[in-house]
Amino acid sequence: MTLPIYIYGHPVLRKMAQDIDPENYPHLQALIDNMFETMYGADGVGLAGPQVGLEDRIFVVDLSPLADEEHPEFKDFKKAFINAHIIERGGELVSAEEGCLSIPGIHEKVPREDEIRIQYVDENLQPRDETYSGYMARVIQHEYDHIEGILFVDKISPLRKRMVKGKLANMEKGKVACAYRIRTVR
Repeated sequence: MTLPIYIYGHPVLRKMAQDIDPENYPHLQALIDNMFETMYGADGVGLAGPQVGLEDRIFVVDLSPLADEEHPEFKDFKKAFINAHIIERGGELVSAEEGCLSIPGIHEKVPREDEIRIQYVDENLQPRDETYSGYMARVIQHEYDHIEGILFVDKISPLRKRMVKGKLANMEKGKVACAYRIRTVR
């Protein structure tokens, strides 16, 4: 089932998500499946709980559509991250363009660390402690920020923030059009 994606300005996007009890969470696999379906329907590579109105610490990522000769490691990279906590960040600070399903039509360069170590529970309820670098680390950090109540526009330069201020204000007023189901504040 495709879920509505919550758009910039909705308060749920600014709340710190809470850990869940994955063993007793009602319909957890159905939620994960619905999040993937919603993400695919919106042409995304990641989607977090707050983006579908949940204050739960869960996000999904699928980089397999981006797999090619240069990035074969993306081929089987489809994961659900439950109760994720980044415990280390390092490497170079790299700026790259990002967009977000909750902030449609805006793409900006965002600086992020190039390496992370993250602990989480996977969709099979197995605890994981993994290290990622490069684009994988970037996408995971972007989705992780959502469960921390942080949006990518919080990390852009002050000049760029001023330049997108009008578009963000319109989103807060509910003035936004998307090819996928959305939920605005209004």
